[in-house]
Amino acid sequence: MKITIIGGGAMGEAMIRGVLAKGSLSPQDISVCDIDASRLETLKKTYSIKPGKNYESALKDADLVVLAVKPQNLSGLLPDLKGIVKKGQLVLSIIAGAKIDTISKGLDHYQIVRAMPNTPAQIGVGITAWTASDKVTSKQKKLAQTILDALGEEIYVADEGYIDMATAVSGSGPAYIFYMIEGLIDAAVRIGLPRETAGELVLETVLGAALLAKQTSQSPQELRKKVTSPGGTTAAGIAELESGKFKELLAKAVAAAHKRAKELGGK
Repeated sequence: MKITIIGGGAMGEAMIRGVLAKGSLSPQDISVCDIDASRLETLKKTYSIKPGKNYESALKDADLVVLAVKPQNLSGLLPDLKGIVKKGQLVLSIIAGAKIDTISKGLDHYQIVRAMPNTPAQIGVGITAWTASDKVTSKQKKLAQTILDALGEEIYVADEGYIDMATAVSGSGPAYIFYMIEGLIDAAVRIGLPRETAGELVLETVLGAALLAKQTSQSPQELRKKVTSPGGTTAAGIAELESGKFKELLAKAVAAAHKRAKELGGK
């Protein structure tokens, strides 16, 4: 199996690192194209992969072509790839908002997988929602699953509309969590904790809470209630979050991100 990754940024590199770490591919099976020559040289030195001289040569023997460019660069990329992507090659897009129909029409190619990984994929603990066009074979789905599994967990969805929703939740979600971590650290410093101590307390608390929520059969609501004794310290804190309509703000954030994902898909 050979793959060509177009776009050697953070997510493209995460894919390279992941498949090599899992032994799914060897360096000689991976070709990367990027407009930044220095970036290609860095990837070559770090992972011993093959920098693509041009699209035609890089895609020639590829079983899988990964589109990992920024959304604003897609419209310029598709005409360059049209006619180069051949029948039988699977195209896997991780471009936020880019619909399967847009990619299919732009390439005149119909074996397309659309996926939405998130940034924890950079250390192999991401979550990716993905779907496939009707022309993608079961063998190609297994190929896509193998690649995406190298980034962490993966979830197949039959309805492409769920990808925009996943973009708003799991794709943008790490930023919401980082923002909360930032706020908790600042709050801890405000009441008198040294910033370094506050940072360690907050990070381990977030990590531990996430692991507990994942590994137990109890719901997040049940876990929260177990921590929240009536009249206690946690209850006082939760009351402030509720008065500030914390859940409503999260709902608005997700709705805004979902709306933007659909807008990007309409361009």
